[in-house]
Amino acid sequence: MFSKIYWLYNLAPSLPLQEDFVYHWKAITHYYIETSDDKAPVTDTNIPSHLEQMLNILTQEERERESGETGPCMEYLLHHKILETLYTLGKADCPPGMKQQVLSFYTKLLGRIRQPLLPHINVHRPVQKLVRLCGEVLAAPTGNEEIQFLCTVCAKLKQDPYLVNFFLENKNKKLEAAKDGGADLVKKDPSSPDTGQNQKQNPSLVTSALKEAAACQATSPGEASPSSVHTTLPNSDNYNLVSSLLNLTKSPVSLSLCICRLDVYNLKEDAVAFAGKRALISFLSWLDYCDQLIKEAQKTAAAVLARAVRERFFVAIMEPQLMQTSEVGILTSTALLNRIIRQVTSEALLQETIYFLLGEETGPETPAGITQHPLRHRLIEHCDHLSDEISIMTLRLFEHLLQKPCQHILQNLVLRCLEERNYMENKQPEEREEREHMENGQPHDAVDLEEDPLFSDLSPDNRLSSPDWLSCSPPPSTEHTKPDGKTEVHKIVNSFLCLVPDEAKSSYQVEGTGYDTYLRDAHRQFRDYCGVCQRWDWRSSPKPFEKCNLDSPFFEGHFLKVLFDRMGRILDQPYDVNLQVTSVLSKLSLLPHAHLHEYLLDPYINLAPGCRSLFSVIVRVVGDLMLRTHRIPDFTPKLLLVRKRLLGLEPEGMSVDHVTLLEGVIVLEEFCKELAAIAFVKFHASTSTSP
Repeated sequence: MFSKIYWLYNLAPSLPLQEDFVYHWKAITHYYIETSDDKAPVTDTNIPSHLEQMLNILTQEERERESGETGPCMEYLLHHKILETLYTLGKADCPPGMKQQVLSFYTKLLGRIRQPLLPHINVHRPVQKLVRLCGEVLAAPTGNEEIQFLCTVCAKLKQDPYLVNFFLENKNKKLEAAKDGGADLVKKDPSSPDTGQNQKQNPSLVTSALKEAAACQATSPGEASPSSVHTTLPNSDNYNLVSSLLNLTKSPVSLSLCICRLDVYNLKEDAVAFAGKRALISFLSWLDYCDQLIKEAQKTAAAVLARAVRERFFVAIMEPQLMQTSEVGILTSTALLNRIIRQVTSEALLQETIYFLLGEETGPETPAGITQHPLRHRLIEHCDHLSDEISIMTLRLFEHLLQKPCQHILQNLVLRCLEERNYMENKQPEEREEREHMENGQPHDAVDLEEDPLFSDLSPDNRLSSPDWLSCSPPPSTEHTKPDGKTEVHKIVNSFLCLVPDEAKSSYQVEGTGYDTYLRDAHRQFRDYCGVCQRWDWRSSPKPFEKCNLDSPFFEGHFLKVLFDRMGRILDQPYDVNLQVTSVLSKLSLLPHAHLHEYLLDPYINLAPGCRSLFSVIVRVVGDLMLRTHRIPDFTPKLLLVRKRLLGLEPEGMSVDHVTLLEGVIVLEEFCKELAAIAFVKFHASTSTSP
């Protein structure tokens, strides 16, 4: 009968909007009069379609009227307390699945209608009641709809903060109302919801629903207006919205359904991938929920929530896992930490996570003080672990950290050690000796950067906005520098390009592996870093020597020490380890900080005795390489074969002896080309924006 009426309605001519709206609402209430089987799911009825039509009519009505004007359909919804009735039916979940439909209707109504609805008592009262229903049952099938509904309410409160007054409920008044009206809860109430049907025709189902609605109204006299809320005692207020949100944080199923930005999975994939995948996704869903909650919260509340996550999760659970000695345990916990670092986006939670990992120290680091923060010390040591897998995973962790928008990461790991520039010799010579091969013309593989197509036609709009932060040694002079300042760029770039001797180079024999391939990537990455670092209080130029404490002993810092040590063993380490070490160093080299640039990318700095820079470390590696290449027969053909195999240009065949060294030589050559590209891009950015 019900479906037949709906079919006939579809064939009928269109009705005025209000008649149409009333028809759909009466069709829903008519279902409860005629249907005796209340076990059939709501999806087997036309209730979802009628609710959707009602939403469409309300949206159309608002679109056709002047802004802020309430139409007859909306007046009907408010006057007949339709939301109250829907809440009651949703609470009873009759027919099964009705609660999901009601939550969805509320969410879409609040989201689609532009005029303010929550100030209406017949809107905010049922909305508040529906808020109380959310989170009552963990892992409920309505979890997805509950979170979407609560997020919509939160968005409305954020848009108009005064509306929060409607969601403060006084427990004392509620208890008094329950005592006074307990015996009369089911009596006729003048504010009872109007279903649009003759009350005498209502069967027991609708009658009980109306009685329940009246009971809810009788127990909530303090909800009528914001003014009634302000008369309550502060400590007796009940924040139902917050309570429901917090309850849902304990529901892994509902969170994984709607919040987690992970790939969709099924049980078969779950079993095939690895044991515990579902639990992992549930955890990451919870973390993502906390992260989003902290991001949207008021600043003080966000700080408190983030601190609680640090103490109750990171310190209590993660730290013992990261400090253990089991290699499998270390690898698993570090992999999870990697995922956490990549996922966290809220400023407050990111800061607490960083403080947990690295500590809050920003003063100069000393060799004796590297164990001051045990977890930081352990993580850095893991970058040079006996297990290559642990080393790679931890190096990847630090690479992700270096890309997060947090100044403290760089200050704590690197910059605090370079502040006084005491890596340079106390007394600077008036003139520095230039390399012999640079005095007698350009080497055969030197590149002409002035005509590089990537930078020759850059418009001012496309140039980087980092004006005067770069400074190089030796200082420009009229004798060696052209007016455009690019001769010095040639010297520095070619210093890196010429580090690896010709007999150890193989890229020139393979197409598409030249130095220019790194320029575009370096330009893009440097532009991104400049965007991140622009708001930080970083030096625009190196600290003047007269203000530096050059007599204090220089310590490169625990982090750079491990990286340099690893770089010094590049010829004896696995290929994947070398790729990760050089990747972290290139990320550091890209940063637009004067001291970091000087220390990592200036080949001409006059190092203090006992100090080393990235360039000096590579020079030592090259010296070792020259001694070892002469001991390997057919070194050049083997080197080319290994390069082609790494590029997939040559199938795997017979094993090649000294393959670790050969792969190390290839990584070294590519890394030098990458550093040259970074140096050029940074110098070009500086000169192109200078007056």
